Amino acid sequence: MYSRSKLLMYLCVSSLLFSTAVAVETVIVASVAAPAAQANPCAAKTNPCAAKKNPCAAKTNPCAAKTTSVGGPLAKELQGEPLIVDVYASWCAACKNIEPTLSELRQQYGDKVNFVVLDVSDKAKAAASEQKAKQLGLGKFLEANKAQTGTVAIIDPATGNILAQHYNNPDRAAYTEVITKALK
Repeated sequence: MYSRSKLLMYLCVSSLLFSTAVAVETVIVASVAAPAAQANPCAAKTNPCAAKKNPCAAKTNPCAAKTTSVGGPLAKELQGEPLIVDVYASWCAACKNIEPTLSELRQQYGDKVNFVVLDVSDKAKAAASEQKAKQLGLGKFLEANKAQTGTVAIIDPATGNILAQHYNNPDRAAYTEVITKALK
């Protein structure tokens, strides 16, 4: 067995090693936790985008340039009453959103207003709608709007002027105001 003196010596050496290890670890942690302060390398640089102009500022708003006419008077069977044209697709969320409003308008105005639905749900329906649009004088309108399902326009059939055009607008008042003026 160990003598008392050897045991005390081992304990002293172990304590000394442990104390040294803790001291070294404290120094290492302190040097890692508090690195020397460095200057921000970007602080002296100017923002490269600050002097550039907005690339969209010179462009016109694509919605502001909506056509104001379908190209001329509409077909004879549409004359006499304002026309509501709905560019529709069965998969279109906007179309589903405005459907209740259009249904209410059909009930409210009945035969005082013509309604035309141009269905572009698939290739076959789109082709049929293109043919129908050409026959009614709406070919130019459909060509410009077939990618904008959920578009509803109110058109004066005598002139072909677009009185109002909305996209995904379920506000019935927005339509009735224009229709009421067109019926006078």
